[in-house]
Amino acid sequence: MSSDRNYTSFTYDHHMIRFRTSPRLERYIRVLEWEHGYLVVIAKYEGMEEIEEYIDLIPILENLYFDADEFLRPIKEVGIVYD
Repeated sequence: MSSDRNYTSFTYDHHMIRFRTSPRLERYIRVLEWEHGYLVVIAKYEGMEEIEEYIDLIPILENLYFDADEFLRPIKEVGIVYD
C-alpha cells in the first residue's frame, strides 16, 4: 500500500487498486491492523500530526466488480511501500 498525490494504491497478485484520497495526505506511516479488507493505519497529512485512519477495502472492491472475499482471503499482512 502507498499513496501518490490524491490516490492510494493497494497492490496484490498483479492487481493495483487505486482510490482517491485527500490531496493533503503526505504519506502512510504504518499499518496497525489488517482484518480481511479493513485497515487501521497511521497517516501523515499536511499541517497535521500523524493520525490514525481507517480504510475499508470491501466497498471499493465491490464497486470494481471484484469478489471481495475471494480477493482478500489469501492476504495475511499489509505493508506500506514507497519507492
